[in-house]
Amino acid sequence: MPEIRNDWLPTRTSLLHRLKQWEDQESWRDFFNTYWKLIYGAAVKAGLNDAEAQDVVQDTVIAVAKKIEDFKYDPALDSFKGWLLYLTRKRIALHYRKRERDRGGPARDSHLALAAELENIPDPAGVDLEAIWNEEWEKNLTDAALARVKQQVNPKHFQMFNFYVLKQWPVKEVAKTLDVTVAQIYLAKHRISALVKKEVKRLHNGLI
Repeated sequence: MPEIRNDWLPTRTSLLHRLKQWEDQESWRDFFNTYWKLIYGAAVKAGLNDAEAQDVVQDTVIAVAKKIEDFKYDPALDSFKGWLLYLTRKRIALHYRKRERDRGGPARDSHLALAAELENIPDPAGVDLEAIWNEEWEKNLTDAALARVKQQVNPKHFQMFNFYVLKQWPVKEVAKTLDVTVAQIYLAKHRISALVKKEVKRLHNGLI
């Protein structure tokens, strides 16, 4: 299979390889810009507040920096998606432990206690963290695909797609606002939707 190239969102294998070079600031910036919303969204949906979720993002990125040298990707054993979830889950659990200590609860510093918390992070919404992570992961891929496609197509065509599909304006209102025909809007929707679907598939192949 030929190598999948994507200038906006690096493939997992190439990005992980570059992250092993600590001085490669551009790759670390790419990593942060690509994944911070994913980590933040999962932390918030797991029940943390904004400040706590921001801390989880920072702590998880630091953990990646410390552990990336030893991470060896093997799709038969693990995935980058699963590895990043494990690191994020651990940081979320640590914040719940901090909450408990701040409330005067018992200190539980043993590895067994932490392992138990990793498997049972409180969640007011009644959804487990893995389900939250999968939802945020898919949203992250879709956002990445949209950003990539936006760079490839005519700006006016993407504007039609944005108003009609993403913002869900009535088609006649889009036509009047942008001075285009309804047929042009439907054509832009068809073409760009196909491109976005293709990009999401490519990102799945490169990142899961």
